[in-house]
Amino acid sequence: MPRIPLGYQAKAYINTSTTGTPAWMEIDIIRNVTLNLEKGEADVTTRGAQGWKEVLPTLKEASIDTELVWDTTHTIFAKFLEAFLNDNNLEFLFLDGDVKTTGSQGLRAVCGIFKFSRDEQLDGALLANVSLKPTYGAVKPSWYTVTSGTP
Repeated sequence: MPRIPLGYQAKAYINTSTTGTPAWMEIDIIRNVTLNLEKGEADVTTRGAQGWKEVLPTLKEASIDTELVWDTTHTIFAKFLEAFLNDNNLEFLFLDGDVKTTGSQGLRAVCGIFKFSRDEQLDGALLANVSLKPTYGAVKPSWYTVTSGTP
C-alpha cells in the first residue's frame, strides 16, 4: 500500500551550515505550511487556433506561506526575524517526510522572507505569518528527493 503522507508528518528544515555540506535543523515551531508551485505562461495563439487561446508554460515560481509560533527566545524564530529585518536569505528544505527517510521529497531553495506579520487571535497563541520566496543564491530552487546516503 502506498504511503499517503499527512500534514503533520511533513517536515520543514533550515540549513545551519553551508550549501555544499548542509546541516538540516528541523523547524519545530512551524505550524501550517502552504507550498505554492506555479508556472508563468507565454501566449502563442495564432489565427489557426480557430478562436482558442493557446499558451506554453514558461518559468516556474514558488512561494511558501507558513506560520511560526511567536517565541522570541527560540533560535529558529530569531533566525527568521533577523533575516527579515536585515534582508538576509536562508536556505530551506520543505519535505513530505523526514530528511532521513529515503523517498521524502519537496522544495529546496535559498529564500528571502517577504512577509513577517503577527497574528493575535483572541483564543490562540501569537503567531508569525511568514511568506518566503526563492531568491538569488548558490543553491538554485530544485525538487529534492532524499536518497540513500543523503542529505
